[in-house]
Amino acid sequence: MTGYGRLLERGGRFLGRWGLRQEGAPMRGQVSVVLPVVCRDGTRAALKLQDIDGETAGEGLALRTWDGDGVVRLLDEDAETGTLLLERLDEDRPLSGVPDVMKATEVLAGLLARITAAPAPAGLRRLDGIVAGMFERLPAASASLASDEDRRLLADCAAALREVAGEPGDRLLHWDLHFGNVLAGGREPWLVIDPKPLAGDPCFELLPALWDRFDEGASARRFDLLTEALGVDRDRARAWTLGRVLQNSLWHAAQGEELDAGQVAVAQVMLGR
Repeated sequence: MTGYGRLLERGGRFLGRWGLRQEGAPMRGQVSVVLPVVCRDGTRAALKLQDIDGETAGEGLALRTWDGDGVVRLLDEDAETGTLLLERLDEDRPLSGVPDVMKATEVLAGLLARITAAPAPAGLRRLDGIVAGMFERLPAASASLASDEDRRLLADCAAALREVAGEPGDRLLHWDLHFGNVLAGGREPWLVIDPKPLAGDPCFELLPALWDRFDEGASARRFDLLTEALGVDRDRARAWTLGRVLQNSLWHAAQGEELDAGQVAVAQVMLGR
């Protein structure tokens, strides 16, 4: 049975366990399946089915901590399997559909400021551990790159990251907050979904919002908007953003892939090139 089929089978069990009625076709994500459902009391909800791994671990804990403040509300959870019953949002109206990228960034910035105000609960992965792993992988990744320019970029990103790595922070981070992870809601105009929870510095959150729709430009203005909304030091935000470029570039290098052109371009903006 495929992973998709296995998750659907699990969904059938939870429909019965939680007294839910499916009312639409499954929606398939990269690592999850979401079933639109109706609860016994008529509440429309979403049943999220996924395996627990390095990214999904702690999602229920993070959602409970935020308690619906700018984020999709958690209605029920099976911690053993990572199955979540969530408030239903409008999957056909993501923030990515807002034509003006600056207006979309303004919405995302406001949400980001709200959710990173929360202290991270105990038990989540921490940014200092992520950073330590990045520095461990850096020599091999750099050696695998064919381009001197790419190797210089990784070195510059690592140098910037070393300046802030000693203060990794303790806020509750989403870790993947781009426009597609914000949906229109009922109780609020826009709500955040699909966190990959992490304890750390809010400045580590900026890259997805800069990289998403990068071809539409305005990177410097978007960076200004995000840092102003968060009330963070711009140099610190640049350093952590370069650290985030390093993290993603290490992944591409490990896969034998070229570095992502959009993220490289963001790094060049941060480096003033």
